This record gives sequence, C-alpha cells and structure tokens, in this order.
Amino acid sequence: MFAKIKKNYFILIITFLFLYFFFNLLDGERGLISYFVKKDNLDNLKKQKKDLTNKIADIESKNALLGENLDLDYIETLIRQKFLFSKEGETIYIIKQNEN
Repeated sequence: MFAKIKKNYFILIITFLFLYFFFNLLDGERGLISYFVKKDNLDNLKKQKKDLTNKIADIESKNALLGENLDLDYIETLIRQKFLFSKEGETIYIIKQNEN
C-alpha cells in the first residue's frame, strides 16, 4: 500500500493541489460564486444610488421653489393637493386608483 503511494506521490500531490485550487476558484470569499453575488449586490446598490440621486434632485428643485423667491403657483398647487382647497365655482374630482 505504502509502496503504491510512494510510487504515485507526485500524481497524488498534483491531484490534491488541483482539487484545492478548483474548489477555491468556485467557492470561498474570492471565488466565482462570490464574484457573481457581489456583482449583483453592486448593481443593486448602483440602482439605489441612481434612485436616491433622482429623489434628491426632485426635492432640491421643490425646495428651490420655496426659497427666497416664492413661486406662488407652486404654493397654490401644494395647498390644493394637501388640503383639497379650491376656488369658488370649481369642482374637485378625486380619482382613486384600484390596486389590483
């Protein structure tokens, strides 16, 4: 038994090294599977960053309308939306969306 192992010692070591590198290539912290998980996570974070950047730009533009130079049309729009306020003779229609 030991004679066969001594004879094929080089092949045995190469086989174990090959298996070791193969499993570490696929699995592990720097493996191929981990790479795809991290890549997917990066794509999700980029998407979230883009969404948050758009929301920030929208809020900044609305904030600019309420800055030193008040935009009266925007304030009127806000009052109409929040308080369902209308002028005399106007009819307010509330449209409810069905979420089916």
